[in-house]
Order: sequence, then structure tokens, then C-alpha cells
Amino acid sequence: MRDEGLQKLPNGGICEKAVAESRVVVTYDLDFGEIVAFSKGQKTGVILFRLRNTRLAFVIQRLSAVIADCEGELSRGAIVIVEESRYRVREFP
Repeated sequence: MRDEGLQKLPNGGICEKAVAESRVVVTYDLDFGEIVAFSKGQKTGVILFRLRNTRLAFVIQRLSAVIADCEGELSRGAIVIVEESRYRVREFP
């Protein structure tokens, strides 16, 4: 977001941009889960980190595993909650 000068865009705007560009939101912000869960219409996938270990190498390792395992779910607008040793997938109608 910073690269495009959009760091002050509201969370809803970020989700709209992600949908328009077929992107996945990667965040630590719990608000994105609620936005996707309660939105009507097209949804974007969200990877939501709930990690105590926030070292970059560990975050990248967890992110890589989730992307490899959950690509289909994310493309359908699921939320993937990533924890230290597991992840949970929440899909919405």
C-alpha cells in the first residue's frame, strides 16, 4: 500500500481495491476479518496473522505455507487465521 501512496486508505477501501485487482489482503488487523465476513457481494481473501513471533523469517515461512495450502479458499474470499503452529480457514457464503 505504501508503494502506491495508499497507506491512509480506510480498511473498506483496501478491501475494495483488493477485490478489483484480485488480490489477497495480508494483515495483523482484526478489522479485515469482520469487513469480509459481513460484506455482501464479491469478497477478497484475507490472511490474518495472530502470531507472537513476528520475526520476518518466521512470518514469511508461515505465509508461504498458507499460500501453498489455501490458494483456492483465498481466491473464493476466505479468511485464513495464521497462528504459530496452525492455521484456520473460514469460508463465507
